[in-house]
Amino acid sequence: MSNRDTRLAISAAPSAVGGAAALLVVFSLLGRRVFGLRPGPALAGGALATALHFVSELWHQSGHARAAAQTGYPMSGVRLWGVLGTSLYPPDEPELPSEVHARRALGGPRASAWFAAVGGLVALATRPIGGIAHMVSSLFALENLLVFSAGALVPLPFMETDGTTLRRHRQPRRQHTVVVQE
Repeated sequence: MSNRDTRLAISAAPSAVGGAAALLVVFSLLGRRVFGLRPGPALAGGALATALHFVSELWHQSGHARAAAQTGYPMSGVRLWGVLGTSLYPPDEPELPSEVHARRALGGPRASAWFAAVGGLVALATRPIGGIAHMVSSLFALENLLVFSAGALVPLPFMETDGTTLRRHRQPRRQHTVVVQE
C-alpha cells in the first residue's frame, strides 16, 4: 500500500457480533433507565448507539491511519473484535523509531476528541428535546471522550492500548555524559 492509498482492509472477528449484541443490550438499558425512554424507543436508540459505536471505532482507527501515513509507515488495515478494534500494520514493517510509534498512537485519540466535541455540542442542543436524539448524542459524546480519547491513553497491563504504546515508546530522557580526558 502506498502512502497515497488510504484504503484500509477492514475485517471482523466473530467476537465483534457478540460485542455488538452486548452493546445493544447495554445501550438499550441505559435508554430505559438513564434517559427514561419507553422500550421501543430505548431499543431503537440502543441500535443507533451501537452502530455509532462502530463508526466511532473506525473513525478512531482512521485517525491512526492518517497519522501513520504522515510518518511514511502506513497502516494496512483494521481488525474489529469484541467491542474494539486493532490497527494492523504490514508484517514486514522494519523496526521503527519510538517517535513513529508515538505519532501513530496519538492519531486515534486526537480524531476521537473531535468526535467527542461534536457529539457534546449535539447532546447539549438535543437536551431540551430529549428522547432518542439526546440519548444517542450523549452516549456518542461520552463514549468518544471516555473510551476512544482519554480512555485510549490509559495504559492497561492486559491489552495493547494507545497508552500502552506511548508508555513503551516514550523517549528516554537524555542523560548528560561528561567525558574527562587526561
